[in-house]
Amino acid sequence: MLVLSGKEQQRVAFPNFGMTVEFLRVEGSRVRVGFDAPSHIGIQRGEQVEQMDLAGDRQLAGDLDDFGGTESNRKRNYDFRNRLNTANIAMNVLQKQLVAGLVDDAAATFSDALKMFSDVDHVVCNRFPVSAAKEKESDDRRALVVEGNANERELLAGYLRMCGYVVDTVQDGIDAMLYLANRSQRPDVVLLDMQVPRMDGANTVRAIRSNPAYQDIRIFAVSGLNRALTRVEIGHDGGVDGWLFESLEPAAFADEIDRCCPTV
Repeated sequence: MLVLSGKEQQRVAFPNFGMTVEFLRVEGSRVRVGFDAPSHIGIQRGEQVEQMDLAGDRQLAGDLDDFGGTESNRKRNYDFRNRLNTANIAMNVLQKQLVAGLVDDAAATFSDALKMFSDVDHVVCNRFPVSAAKEKESDDRRALVVEGNANERELLAGYLRMCGYVVDTVQDGIDAMLYLANRSQRPDVVLLDMQVPRMDGANTVRAIRSNPAYQDIRIFAVSGLNRALTRVEIGHDGGVDGWLFESLEPAAFADEIDRCCPTV
């Protein structure tokens, strides 16, 4: 399950699905959440749930004819519509819970809804895959996410998997070093939270860079700290390949990695 710890202005994107979710404002027991979605995704206020118009679903069913007319594709269409409808209902329930001030219930519904949209996004991605050249390029890309916060760790790992990475996760620097020592196939990229417990990010960077066997690994620091305070340099030989601020959304993480390491 995808679980989030929401902060103001935090955004979650489903690129294949064309949808983003953003926490706009958090004030006590009231939370404002924004949903940016294609026109065929119906998102309504809670009091309108009972009056949902089926025309949108019929239009979506027509749009999904592009999947093809075989029995197998019709079953996929049916499954897609069911998943999408369930996710839409969850969004409406969420809205009603927020209006009623049921913040804890809304948080649980929000996590469930994001998982549902993630499933739909996965279906779209599989049905309309990237080009063969791009797909082959990403087949062997591997990433290790080193993050002490379980919610953030799984969110980032899940997004990178959707971007074509094979992803493993650990919770601190010591586990990261044990992972590297015990794997014959090492990651191309390490995303390292600079404040992980036990062995912090700066010491983990130094430990990785001191081992010649790990010289090909790209390291990206993930932190809200000023880099100067960590005494970590930018540079592949003795430091990190890039510095990513925690406030960046997952899509920006992936874009920055691709920009700095186009051949990974």
